[in-house]
Amino acid sequence: MNAIEKKLIQLKKENRLGLIAHAVLGYPNMEKSLEIINSLISNGSDFLELQIPFSDPVADGETIMKACEVALKSGMNTDEAFELVGNLRRAVNVPILLMAYYNTIFRYGIKRFCKKAKDLRVSGIIVPDIPPEEEIAEKFITTSLEYDIYPIRVVSPSSSINRLEINARFARGFVYCISHFGVTGTKTVVDDRLTRYLQRVKQIMKLPVAVGFGLSKAEQIEALKGVADIVIVGSAIIKNYNEGGIKQVSSFIKSLKESTMGKGYI
Repeated sequence: MNAIEKKLIQLKKENRLGLIAHAVLGYPNMEKSLEIINSLISNGSDFLELQIPFSDPVADGETIMKACEVALKSGMNTDEAFELVGNLRRAVNVPILLMAYYNTIFRYGIKRFCKKAKDLRVSGIIVPDIPPEEEIAEKFITTSLEYDIYPIRVVSPSSSINRLEINARFARGFVYCISHFGVTGTKTVVDDRLTRYLQRVKQIMKLPVAVGFGLSKAEQIEALKGVADIVIVGSAIIKNYNEGGIKQVSSFIKSLKESTMGKGYI
């Protein structure tokens, strides 16, 4: 059984929201990146979303874009990213999700990328810029599944019923639901519109939903209980690190973890 499935079963038994913490590999450098990621784990993250930095991260806001730029300038590339994941794997036992833009995977080689990820016990890959229609030519989803790596599908409030149905054919594990129009880091309002959207996704795709983009406060997570299954926090982690270093990141993640407790399933 894929580690994502195992974690989802655990979360359901514990009746709480899952927490995915996002980090840009190599930001601000290799050593500090490891420190940040270890802090995310030690303070309660249920999953790790580790982003391989890219020069033009179109789905990301200013904070993550700048982090990618710094990481690339410090020498981070795909091989270095895999090396960092390998260093983590000796001490980390939570599911690891790699996040990358498709050009990175394409240039590295799809089979080569998936095999390397499998060797490092990566459980899922999030690729926000490859639509299902490309599968006929690219075989990215097919290849990732051959290596027991779940291709996490990304949907947004603009996704029509038809688009959700198409994505449902390929989705595994959970669905990554962008909370609002725009890029990462902009504030999310948990209102009836967001609730209806998440309920629609669940009904059509028949999988747990993870909500990301713009989550940074415990009250937002509290409001998502009974609506979402997993919350994803990214830009806010970088902002906390930039403001107060590892100590502030640790306190921030700890507070978010506390807010996930309680009823998390509908």
